[in-house]
Amino acid sequence: MIPVRGFDGAVVAVLGLGRSGLTAARALAAGGAEVIGWDDGETGRAKAEAEGIVLRDLTKPGAFEGVACLVTSPGIPHLYPAPHPAIAAAYAAGVPVDNDIGLFFRSFATPEWDRYDVTPKVVAVTGSNGKSTTSALIHHILSESGREAQLAGNIGRGVLDIEPAGDGGVVVLELSSYQTDLARALTPDVAIFTNLTPDHLDRHGGIGGYFAAKRRLFAEGGPDRAVIGVDEPEGLFLAGQMAEGPGDDRVIRVSAASKLNGAGWNIFARKGFLAEWRKGRQVGSVDLRNIPGLPGAHNHQNACAAYAACRTLGLGPKEIERAFKSFEGLPHRSQRIAEAGGVAYVNDSKATNVDSAAKALSAFSAIRWICGGLEKEGGLDGLRAGLANVVKAYVIGREAEGFAMRLGSDVEAEVCHTMEAAVARAVAEAQPGETVLLAPAAASFDQYDSFEKRGDDFVEKVRSALG
Repeated sequence: MIPVRGFDGAVVAVLGLGRSGLTAARALAAGGAEVIGWDDGETGRAKAEAEGIVLRDLTKPGAFEGVACLVTSPGIPHLYPAPHPAIAAAYAAGVPVDNDIGLFFRSFATPEWDRYDVTPKVVAVTGSNGKSTTSALIHHILSESGREAQLAGNIGRGVLDIEPAGDGGVVVLELSSYQTDLARALTPDVAIFTNLTPDHLDRHGGIGGYFAAKRRLFAEGGPDRAVIGVDEPEGLFLAGQMAEGPGDDRVIRVSAASKLNGAGWNIFARKGFLAEWRKGRQVGSVDLRNIPGLPGAHNHQNACAAYAACRTLGLGPKEIERAFKSFEGLPHRSQRIAEAGGVAYVNDSKATNVDSAAKALSAFSAIRWICGGLEKEGGLDGLRAGLANVVKAYVIGREAEGFAMRLGSDVEAEVCHTMEAAVARAVAEAQPGETVLLAPAAASFDQYDSFEKRGDDFVEKVRSALG
């Protein structure tokens, strides 16, 4: 655990007593704070009481009297579409509002570091798509290279639940826009921006607010190195803002769409090959084509970002390449779960928006595509380019008919409604050389509690169908 520093003897309120809230409460108490808590749900309040946390309804008048800070969980709105009543009350009382990410960055460094030969580092990854795979890949490369590494944040353990870093240790954080938007301290050594596509727009007041939340990771603390995907205008803008000039190698530009030129530090993937260029000459390359854990151009972008981060930490190209080959990928993200009769079965349940699903469709040919669910804003037009690879779509979800209709005449679509029916039809019709792919292009909440549950159901139904 990382004890929170700076609140010894002070009263700190915690709003939201789920995983991150309870961890924050424990870390605050370990640092000497007097913790009070509140959760809108009875279950959360009961868990907190069982741990001895004093409850106080933070929506009541006077609740913030004597409170030094409010720490809120990432899922609770603090601005758009409207602040939670307790957060609004904290604002009115002049009480600072923070989250566990902010607490981590103010508490991670300790006087013990003066005795270390190599100062610990924090690598923080944000973006719309690919941040989980990029974070896990960096952690895997470091671990395979014998470096002390911990994975936390929006993946793995809660950020305050990890162990204090040892000599030369590296903490890899995946950070969502919910986490970067509010944190009062954001000071990673290496910051990574993968890409930007519309998501969570209601929470951020539109695409501009969404990008601004991501940009805070770079603007607030000024990382020593900034690894920035430049395949969208926002990435190009951010790279331009961070660099002092064309040759500033504190900014590493990454692309999976085009060759990058210039005097700076550039890493890009074309036709399955990763290339590293620095000061106008190539200094490294990796063949990504036969690495099973990193299929498709979107994963090649993830590989470029992870490669860049690990190069800044002193690892060599061959060392990174060896670790790439043993990376198995993450569950629910282009996860190959079975192969039978010449047909591959791939679980990409994390493809919850149109952009991520389009990238999944471009990674395979001859696809039996299982799709559908709770549609997000923006429609399905972004899928058009990938539909050329689809043999047939099998549509699930409560609104399966409407989803199938919006796919239009570009692809044959069968309305199945349930995962069981969709898998059964796809397995029955798939031919050798084809891929049965779950890439929903929609949220799961019309039928499942999470994309993980949806992916698990797909895996279960495939294994059952294959016997």
